[in-house]
Amino acid sequence: MKAKVFGHRTVMQSVNDSIFAYFAWPSIARLQDGRLAAVASGFRYAHICPFGKAVISYSSDEGQTWTAPAPVIDTPLDDRDAGVMPFGENDVILTSFNNTVQQQRIWADQHAAQISSTTFRPVRPEAVTAMIRAYLDTVTPEQEAKYLGSTYKLSHDGGTTWEEEVRISPLTAPHGPVVMRDGRLMYVGKLFEDGGDWKDGAAVGSRIGVMMSEDGKEWTDPVWIPKFEGMDETFICFYEPHGIQLPSGKILVHIRAEYSKDKGGERLFSIYQSESTDGGKTFSVPVCVNPCGSPPHLMLHSSGALVCVYGYRSQPYGQRAMVSFDEGATWERDIVLRDDGPSGDLGYPASVELKNGHILTVYYQKPTYDSPSSIYSTEWALEE
Repeated sequence: MKAKVFGHRTVMQSVNDSIFAYFAWPSIARLQDGRLAAVASGFRYAHICPFGKAVISYSSDEGQTWTAPAPVIDTPLDDRDAGVMPFGENDVILTSFNNTVQQQRIWADQHAAQISSTTFRPVRPEAVTAMIRAYLDTVTPEQEAKYLGSTYKLSHDGGTTWEEEVRISPLTAPHGPVVMRDGRLMYVGKLFEDGGDWKDGAAVGSRIGVMMSEDGKEWTDPVWIPKFEGMDETFICFYEPHGIQLPSGKILVHIRAEYSKDKGGERLFSIYQSESTDGGKTFSVPVCVNPCGSPPHLMLHSSGALVCVYGYRSQPYGQRAMVSFDEGATWERDIVLRDDGPSGDLGYPASVELKNGHILTVYYQKPTYDSPSSIYSTEWALEE
């Protein structure tokens, strides 16, 4: 099976010479009024920096054109991956997360050279460190205590205005919650570690949980997806999940897994699958369904095809999909949406079905190796 690609378009991109031109980690959804909403972390200096904001753009013409990105979540901390999901008659939830001031200091001190080399306007590493540390010095302990964690905002007018951000601890996920068949929200996420999701420059954490909510405000305690023997020793991290409920009622969860270099060989960026057949009360032990590619996003097409899109960070770099017609029992992998990424700094795709039956997938990718990343879309359809 292949993808028939109808074209790529720009969703969010810097239009001036600002050094805060990095956009990444998007999601997409169709709002109740028919518009498309794309969200991402934007106006950043680089992949890791304390200046990120969760931003939103709208399209009234099925993704042909988009409004300029506008900040929705802008805490004093680094607001990262953004998710968006409409629910109920006119409600929308927009999610993000951040890390500690201390973790930002670690990155500023240890990775300034890496940061400066990945921006389109290279500067002296010591200047990067000075800029970041000067900003972090302005963040008070009270502000950090108020905003640290997995955050979200609610809209009650279809995504036009937003309430004040609150925390949804203890879980976080790139694309946020999804809507169950009974209208409830289901949030599949990784346990947010106290003190941040990073320690000494490495990602940590492997507990994946599932929470439910009627209104986006009150959430159940997490139901934890079971680990398998040796998981904590095998993986650097086991996180960034996404879930979906299928017409049969079965819940399917896909999880990003990164093998330790001395354990998994070349399998550094994989997708594991867990299932629930009792409405989310219990989940199966995860199994690998894709040894190369992640993080995942699931959607059910009107044709009955279950589509999972993912970033492909092995050469040729790009965006890919896999499809199942038996509710995830089997998958056809590595359907190429594009393979022209200049580096592995890309991915986090998410999809929505267009009115014409095509699929619109948004993701982040650099236009050239020495450019800041932008948010793009690909319109495509499955073909034999």
